[in-house]
Amino acid sequence: MWINLHICIYLTFNFISAASVTSTGICKLQGRFKLNGMYQDGDLIIGGLFAFHLITVFPELSFIKEPEQPHCQRFYVSSFQQAQAMAFAINEINEKPNLLPNITLGYHLYDNCVKLGVAFRAATSLLSGTEETLHNFNCTGPPPVIGIVGDPGSTHCIAISSVLGLFRIPMVSYYATCSCLSDRKKYPSFFRTIPSDAFQVRAMIQILRHFGWTWVGVIYSDDDYGIYAAQSFQKEIQLFGGCVAFTEILPLDNNHRDIQRIVKVIQTSTAKIVVVISTEAYLLPLMDEVALQNVTGKQWIASEAWATSPVFHTQRLLPFLGGTLGIAIRRGEIQGFQDFLLHVHPDNNPKNNMVKIFWENMFGCRFEKGDSEGENICTGQEDLSSRNTAYTDVSELRAAYNVYKAVYALAYALHDLMQCEEGRGPFSDNTCADITNLQPWQVVHYLQKVNFTTGFGDHVSFDKNGDALAIYDVMNWQPSTDGSIIVRTVGVVDEGAATGKELTLDEDALYWNFETRKPPRSVCSESCPPGTRRARRKGLPVCCFDCLPCADGEISNTTDANECTECPDEFWSNSDKNLCIPKEVEYLSFEEPLGISLTTASLLGTCLCSVVVVIFAHHRNTPVVRANNSELSFLLLLSLKLCFLCVLLFIGRPQLWTCQLRHAVFGISFVLCVSSILVKTMVVIAVFKSSRPEGKGAMKWFGAAHQRGTVLTLTALQVVICAVWLTTASPAPHKNSQYMGSKIVYECTIGSVAGFSILFGYIGLLATVSFLLAFLARNLPDSFNEAKFITFSMLIFCAVWIAFVPAYVSSPGKYAVAVEIFAILASSFGLLVAIFAPKCYIILLHPERNTKKAIMGRVN
Repeated sequence: MWINLHICIYLTFNFISAASVTSTGICKLQGRFKLNGMYQDGDLIIGGLFAFHLITVFPELSFIKEPEQPHCQRFYVSSFQQAQAMAFAINEINEKPNLLPNITLGYHLYDNCVKLGVAFRAATSLLSGTEETLHNFNCTGPPPVIGIVGDPGSTHCIAISSVLGLFRIPMVSYYATCSCLSDRKKYPSFFRTIPSDAFQVRAMIQILRHFGWTWVGVIYSDDDYGIYAAQSFQKEIQLFGGCVAFTEILPLDNNHRDIQRIVKVIQTSTAKIVVVISTEAYLLPLMDEVALQNVTGKQWIASEAWATSPVFHTQRLLPFLGGTLGIAIRRGEIQGFQDFLLHVHPDNNPKNNMVKIFWENMFGCRFEKGDSEGENICTGQEDLSSRNTAYTDVSELRAAYNVYKAVYALAYALHDLMQCEEGRGPFSDNTCADITNLQPWQVVHYLQKVNFTTGFGDHVSFDKNGDALAIYDVMNWQPSTDGSIIVRTVGVVDEGAATGKELTLDEDALYWNFETRKPPRSVCSESCPPGTRRARRKGLPVCCFDCLPCADGEISNTTDANECTECPDEFWSNSDKNLCIPKEVEYLSFEEPLGISLTTASLLGTCLCSVVVVIFAHHRNTPVVRANNSELSFLLLLSLKLCFLCVLLFIGRPQLWTCQLRHAVFGISFVLCVSSILVKTMVVIAVFKSSRPEGKGAMKWFGAAHQRGTVLTLTALQVVICAVWLTTASPAPHKNSQYMGSKIVYECTIGSVAGFSILFGYIGLLATVSFLLAFLARNLPDSFNEAKFITFSMLIFCAVWIAFVPAYVSSPGKYAVAVEIFAILASSFGLLVAIFAPKCYIILLHPERNTKKAIMGRVN
């Protein structure tokens, strides 16, 4: 299988070494890459990919000879420490009797030189092995490596895992964070001990949300790490209501003009928060330009790739990067690791040329062969403990701690594989894996189920996508005593926190690089207070908005409300538009000035009617009273008193019984009044006609009984109308909000428009007939012409009620009731004054005219 894999890789990538089968049946390696690395033999080999160097130099191509292989420069001490963490973990596992007993682990670690081509060559070398010949043509037995720890780069992992996944070879990265690698369909055998960018982005969002920063700029590197993380960040920030003020891409070639333009954007933007998702290689030119342009007043948020990078911790960058908040890989501790680092020496590792390169870079010495083969001699200082470098510093083990966990994950997977009981295995026919013919896909099965706790107390397991549990340290860049930058841990973002609170911050320990020494405020628009709603500014992100007050009857009781909420029917918004309060209930009350005035007028009219009754009763035998049909006069005064008193039913809080009685009493009272006037008018006309020879029989139809019967009959008809109306569609109290939204007008509905119209129409009909009869009899020859006063009174009555109709329709709320009351009072006072005032005037002020001769016009 391994030969087929080797041939497949060769056909796919033309720069990969190939194998051929000779006529003797021996597989022979046709070529070998020149790779720097570290090696240790063992029963099972674990591969590793590390960035021992940061620069790759490719020789020029001449196409006339075999091209030379690239070589690497600029030794990276931190990555060498990470590789030593893997070596230490394997040695520690080999010494443990209860973990992988009778199995010795070895390692092959290669340098990727931070280049995809070199990393791929190293990966294929791990897959195919480095033996010159392979006599076992069937490729039985374990593969050259049972798994690979690495690569640190997301782009490298994407490419390498695409090939490893075809053969289910496990790859456990300690630094690749691209969320794209969580796709199990594309990368079925990829695992990692560092959280993915999706979790990294959520951690940064937690910090932004904690401080209320919604207006941020985003800068990211032009690689898979930066692109995927930036895309995820822009999606996540929208979920909590934040917006991106600007988005800039750091160029791969560090173009100076592009860097200047990006810095100009940062400097001119209103956003005070700048989120940078990049590696330090991309970021160095940008920060140099930031210092050159003196860009201050910005709060930087660092991704884990540079949150702890020492290259920025200089005095020159403190004024600009001081106070930076970043998330970093979880710090861990490895017992005995520092002592292990101090004993790394070329004499102890004669096969490992990487150790020689490390000593050459650390002390500037050169190694030469001595008298015996393989003996190394260094003429420089050899005491590592005297050097305080990134290599010997184990106080901030982050990437190295992830390497340590990755090795142990593979070891525990192998250990669980060896504990399998035959007949109870997870594979076909309940079989177990054969350690002598171990296949990588079997390791993947157990690796997916790994569950252990490190000596530092961290729990290690993988989810269904091969991602580790997300936990980050929150870092703050603070000034040190020498004026440089020191990075301190000020909090933790733990996705699996038992309290449910993912972000924990020690705010008292934070350093803010602002004059106020307080966190900045970064919003495009200030929050809209309760009582207002947000209205987006056209063409700008959703964080840029104006605050518009809620309309009448609507409220918003939260900050930054997108919409105002309409109050329930019986509630209205207060003056601040942040609370619904009960609407004011409006009706014509006895306590208000208008109600008091109308009540006074009603009682005044009632009293005047009573006074007139007393006057007429006292002078009932005088000619004036007798000539005006005293019985009809008393009946008319009674009906007028009822008209005045029915006004009281229109004032006060509407009740069911008041709504039913007000118009019924009003209608019956006025019909009684108008019918009395009508009969009175007819009697006057009959009396006049009876004085003529041709009308001597007219009075026989208008005797006292006929008069009473006519009035009662006409009134009874109105009673029937009211009874039918109240029975079929009775008026009832009703809360009306149509007149004024902020008030409830408590009124009486008329129930049936037809019933109300018939009631009013009947009154109008009687009034019209009375007016016409009185008008026709206005020129009767008597000096005391009753018909003239009736005509005038009915003229007032009709005028009032004709004017009432438009005034009633156009008056809102309680004023409509007031108009109706005014019409009742005006018409009642008009009838009272027009008919009875002249008589009272004669009775009280001119008694000499209260004689039969005077009435008959026979006195000068």
